[in-house]
Amino acid sequence: MAITVKRKPNRFYPDPKRVIARFFMPGGSDRAQSIIQKVINLSDEDVHLTLNQVLRDFSKRHRNITKIFENNFNNVKNILNELNVDSESLSFKKRLLIGSYFSMEYSIESAAFFNPSIIEDPDQTNLEEGQRRVIVSFRATGEGHISSIVFRSGIVDKNNDLNFKPAGKLVDVPEVVKRHVYDKKTFLKKLKEMNVHKNVVGMVMDKLGDTFIYGELQASINECVKNTKLTYTKKNVIQVINWLASSHYEITFSLDTAISERVIFPISYTESNGIEDARFVRFTDDDGSVTYYATYTAYNGFTILPKLLETKDFYHFKITPINGEHAQHKGMALFPRKINGKYAMISRCDGVNNHIMLSDNINLWQHIKKIQDPLYPWEFIQIGNAGSPIETEKGWLIITHGVGSMRRYCLGAILLDLEDPTRIIAHLEDPLLAPNEEEREGYVPNVVYSCGSIIHNNELIIPYAMSDFASTFASIPMDGLFSKLL
Repeated sequence: MAITVKRKPNRFYPDPKRVIARFFMPGGSDRAQSIIQKVINLSDEDVHLTLNQVLRDFSKRHRNITKIFENNFNNVKNILNELNVDSESLSFKKRLLIGSYFSMEYSIESAAFFNPSIIEDPDQTNLEEGQRRVIVSFRATGEGHISSIVFRSGIVDKNNDLNFKPAGKLVDVPEVVKRHVYDKKTFLKKLKEMNVHKNVVGMVMDKLGDTFIYGELQASINECVKNTKLTYTKKNVIQVINWLASSHYEITFSLDTAISERVIFPISYTESNGIEDARFVRFTDDDGSVTYYATYTAYNGFTILPKLLETKDFYHFKITPINGEHAQHKGMALFPRKINGKYAMISRCDGVNNHIMLSDNINLWQHIKKIQDPLYPWEFIQIGNAGSPIETEKGWLIITHGVGSMRRYCLGAILLDLEDPTRIIAHLEDPLLAPNEEEREGYVPNVVYSCGSIIHNNELIIPYAMSDFASTFASIPMDGLFSKLL
């Protein structure tokens, strides 16, 4: 008997009107100097008229656009030094106008809106019986295929129909806060995992204490660069040290932003080409405290780095790399609680099979066990998870994805033992969800893909992407799913 799958009418499509203001460097230093000099040469009246026109055109599209211009002016202050210009000698309006020439709009959702993950909202107040407030995260992609994390808020009603709030008109990037305290021993171990062994590592790190902050590391690097003639190889090592350090950061959104207005856009160099496929999970610790985590893939155009995002309230986020010999490849997903005193993760560290990792440290993963190979024709190429495991009375339910002929992606399901997640107790032989005629057309044809599901009112609710272009939802009765699985 086939499993009943109810496809929902909700659709999320790319929206080119969703824009953020980014720093923009139009060419090299010489060109930037020329632009700045032209603005400096303007009369106060021309500055006033030109800036007012910019504000008329863009102030309604961005929250506090003058603050953005001010920040971007500060980003080019060093170029003013090359022109022998004291920034304090410039009027406030002239500084803002210079900042506007080093700003640009970026449409974060213009190309694709896909790979969703759904979790319970921290706020469950003022709901009717049978309702549940949810947050859905998406991978939004714009020009140059740069990906970011965005959110939508909605309510699942007693009939498991989904109703979403309209997205806010403005989109906000956070304030970046680099306040991470690094442990030298862990930092050096990660560099070793990355096969960075040059003596320049010692030249930089020996000047630091057992713990250090970002500013102290930068001071040590600057001293090393100043006092040492660096070869091309050593310069690359310095770049890798910076690359690793910048992967730790914290971000905070203004309290007056709606969740649909918050975008986690690439900040560190490790993420310069995108933040991919965040798998959110509501994690309950041994003391009952709740933290929301997301594992995601940072991509810089050449290499990937698995990273962990942490939040309590979806305003303040802490981002750190995931370390360890087996913290490799894409598709890591955290279990929603510890198992026998250890954190647990499902991963595809070899790019083909599903594995279980257990650890005492949520950022360090050294022990692994393979639990699942591609078994059925629809998953012969590779398998992986489609979000964090869901705890049920019958076992850990994991929605999987499998890749078969013609590189078609389908969703499946397995059930793991609650006390021993390395033991599979059930495995669907056929796909749970395969792309239909509507869903198979898109940026990457023949793909359905999810990054996290929930159970509500005895139904599994799966948000999923349609061929890496748009997103929708499906619901499946748990009784029918367990009947088929078991």
